[in-house]
Amino acid sequence: MSFKKILSTSEIILTEGGMIERIKRTENVQIDPQIAHSAMVYDRKGREILRKIYSGYIDVGKKYNCPVLSLAPTWRANPERIEKSAFKNKRSEINKDCISFLNQIRNSYSGFSKSIFIGGMMACKGNAYDPGEALSKHEAAIFHRVQAGYLAESNCDFIKAATLPALSEAIGMATAISKFNIPYVLSFVIKPDASLLDGTAIHTAIKTIDSEVDPKPLFYMVNCVHPLIFDKAISKAVKLFPGIMNRILGFQANSSSKSPAELDNLNFLDTTQPKDFANLMFAIHKKFGIKILGGCCGTDDSHINALAEKIFNKK
Repeated sequence: MSFKKILSTSEIILTEGGMIERIKRTENVQIDPQIAHSAMVYDRKGREILRKIYSGYIDVGKKYNCPVLSLAPTWRANPERIEKSAFKNKRSEINKDCISFLNQIRNSYSGFSKSIFIGGMMACKGNAYDPGEALSKHEAAIFHRVQAGYLAESNCDFIKAATLPALSEAIGMATAISKFNIPYVLSFVIKPDASLLDGTAIHTAIKTIDSEVDPKPLFYMVNCVHPLIFDKAISKAVKLFPGIMNRILGFQANSSSKSPAELDNLNFLDTTQPKDFANLMFAIHKKFGIKILGGCCGTDDSHINALAEKIFNKK
């Protein structure tokens, strides 16, 4: 079944919890300063750590026979960062190698592999929590096109551009990805007032991108904010643009109520109990009809499992 088909026929789709932040806090491994966890696919220990984390998330989906979105470790694998890294000799291979690694994991699940969908990840060029570093839409369309092309050629099911703080770069990224024949998704960081970090109202951002880019994103998501912030923001957005929930289909939540900027500078893991996280996320699902649910900072497979148990067992 295609990614688009599973999206239209499934009431619930699970995706993963924390990755980079989880690796930083819980694993005895150094994250590459330029390309982050992309580099781990070239190291035996790194591959073992990634395999354990990805499999832990996929196992939850298998346990509940629920489709799973698995997101490749390519979030920081853009050409500029690769060129500055120790892996510049692999500039044209890194994105494809990361997708290939995740495909190997998917293929190990036999029959359930058909319910696992791989997303190639992209990020804004600069600090995801500082909209002042955002590229213009023209700059972004040029900058992001190379990585989008590598991912489109890599046998992933879709591309996801995540943790986006500003409309200008989001439009440019959408423009770059739209040049290739692959479904794609944009995921924003939002504030309680229903705006992106650059101050653009989320409903305005969505309407602008949908009207300017063809083909437009398959859908939108929000990530890296707490469920209570999402609730407050989207409740306001729905009043301003009632049709917005036809476009926002997914949410990957932080388990901490601290702002993304605060979390980025903490020297300890600020999190909450999996059951509490699950209750908050289940409430989001029921209130807004969000069907793609997962975690971000502070979450691991125990949070995703508690969420699935809440959804499917109503405990």
